[in-house]
Amino acid sequence: MSEVQLDAAAEQAIDWMVRLRSGHADVRLQRQLQAWLSSDPAHADAWARLQRGLGAPYDNLRRMPGAADLLLHQQGSRRQLLRGLAGLGVLGGGLWLTASSTPVRDLLADLRTGTGERRHFTLEDGSRLSLNAGSSVDLAFDSRQRLILLRHGELVIQVAPDPQRPLIVRSAQGEVRALGTRFLVSQEDHATRVVVLEHRVRASLVGQAEWRELGEGEAALLAADGIHPLREQAARADWLNGRLSVTDEPLEAVIDSLRPYLPGYVRVEPRARNLRVQGVFPLDEPNRALAALGETLPLEVRRFGPWLTLISLRGP
Repeated sequence: MSEVQLDAAAEQAIDWMVRLRSGHADVRLQRQLQAWLSSDPAHADAWARLQRGLGAPYDNLRRMPGAADLLLHQQGSRRQLLRGLAGLGVLGGGLWLTASSTPVRDLLADLRTGTGERRHFTLEDGSRLSLNAGSSVDLAFDSRQRLILLRHGELVIQVAPDPQRPLIVRSAQGEVRALGTRFLVSQEDHATRVVVLEHRVRASLVGQAEWRELGEGEAALLAADGIHPLREQAARADWLNGRLSVTDEPLEAVIDSLRPYLPGYVRVEPRARNLRVQGVFPLDEPNRALAALGETLPLEVRRFGPWLTLISLRGP
């Protein structure tokens, strides 16, 4: 998810929510809140939008056992909470999309998928394109090239041969040129993952001379500091069959793979993010996947309506 920019009143409303977390509010703090609300109409508006976005007055949220503490007890979680609430549309204004929606630019993409939706397309040249959930691409085919711009998410493409027009998948970090092949490209937060399923590709970085040819079964991560080879990545394409196959991955990476199939905002407690996971999980039943994680790891999964899922270490 990209960083969300909030106005000062919205930032301050979040700060008040942090300060009023469950079990720590007193009369003095309530008076200070009232003074802040009265000092500027924008303050009252931001606070009201925050309450409406949560679906109930904040006093009701505070009565959810442990909810505020789980969200807000760490210094580093405040910015993550800002992003999550804004993504949920909590703060109103231009931030009207839900966390399970793609950004506006993705809604206008040539091809896209929504939450929990996988789609398969036959392109005009005969190539077969598959999009994972929460993905979007733009197409630019002309007489000289076939260009696929991956805006968000993940794709697998089986390339139709065309000696006159190379097929290129371009991402934020670089591009992948097909050499008669089938391959996967995933746009991640700060890198692009490339996995060659058949034949070969040529991967290169934006604005740099560095490039690497990858053969069948090989994979690499395109990042700002270079092209990094990866091992044993073929299972990344198992989403085509509705499965998430994991071999010794951190919990945070596993949840990132499940996010396009889960509605609302999903937060993993920092202490739990590096737990190691292995197994095969059903993408089309993400709640069952979360339940399986809770059964095999010391995790507690809490849901607050359809908009918020909290994953934390189970208490002693």
